[in-house]
Amino acid sequence: MAYTTIKNSGLYFNTKLWTGTGANLSITGVGFQPDFTWIKNRANTDDHNLFDVLRGFSTDALLRSNTNGAATDTTEGIKSFDSDGFSLGTNGSSNGNGQGMVSWNWKAETAFSNSAGANGATIASSGKVNTTAGFSIVSFVGNQTSGATVAHGLGAVPKVVIIKGRDSALDWRSYFAPLGAGKYMVLNGNDAVATNTNFMNDTSPTSIVFSLGNGATPNKSGENYIAYCFAEKTGYSKFGSYTGNGNADGTFVYCGFKPAWVLVKCSSTGADWELSDNKRTTSGGNVIDKEVRPNTNAAETGGTDGRYIDYVSNGFKLRQGFGNWNDNGASYIYMAFAEQPLIGDNPATAR
Repeated sequence: MAYTTIKNSGLYFNTKLWTGTGANLSITGVGFQPDFTWIKNRANTDDHNLFDVLRGFSTDALLRSNTNGAATDTTEGIKSFDSDGFSLGTNGSSNGNGQGMVSWNWKAETAFSNSAGANGATIASSGKVNTTAGFSIVSFVGNQTSGATVAHGLGAVPKVVIIKGRDSALDWRSYFAPLGAGKYMVLNGNDAVATNTNFMNDTSPTSIVFSLGNGATPNKSGENYIAYCFAEKTGYSKFGSYTGNGNADGTFVYCGFKPAWVLVKCSSTGADWELSDNKRTTSGGNVIDKEVRPNTNAAETGGTDGRYIDYVSNGFKLRQGFGNWNDNGASYIYMAFAEQPLIGDNPATAR
């Protein structure tokens, strides 16, 4: 059974829904001041909008998970992170008039910096980190040197590292521990796992640094990069893999908590990423039937097509023989964050 020091997951991660106005708008009710916010217009074919505190809210502010494009300037996306949420401008991708919006929010909390040569790192880095929740945002400049290392600040081994070049059209290359350091997934694509030992120099991250090869993705000389790093925390986050069985009585994935957010990708064949959360559901119960796809700008789907995931007290169960998350014999990787732990002061039960 999962015991956790994080008794209230909502202090570190939360999903927020609202209806856009097309005018300046203050969003409250997140429960904390975010450091990383990911927004999707649920109604339209608009890009995913990703903002973080390191890149700020004007120059270099906007990254999009569904494209390999460089960071772009905006003054009408998120204008500020506030004590209980964030303030929006008029951009339709994040505040479309009369349109349903969703954001996923993480708290990083503490600033850090690490110079080249310190703590085993060969590249200087800076960022914000939350060691309790196992999350850091890291900024660094590539040097295209094989065996380069970057400090991530977590004090624990990350199981997921997602890296994006900010200046150039470079893919979102992502390390998932179950796949190994010589393999990567592309967040902005639907390809199966790719093998490239140069990606992270075929070296698994340590509790202090992650490694890079000498390729342009993700270590182009002089390129500014952003990395989102996640270490697993019992009862709060789980990052792993499973095998689909292709039927309605689908694979059950144990997390040790009732999920609030689940991201799934088939690693063995080409398929879209699938992102669900506990706030977007037709039933209002443990049947989660709404999804968006981080690698496309497509509007939200679900509710009538019979594809859904059950969020239960100790994990999630896949339903239907749907290739994007439950094809028979296919391999999948996932990320999950908790609504509340299975065991603790607030024990979880299925809704």
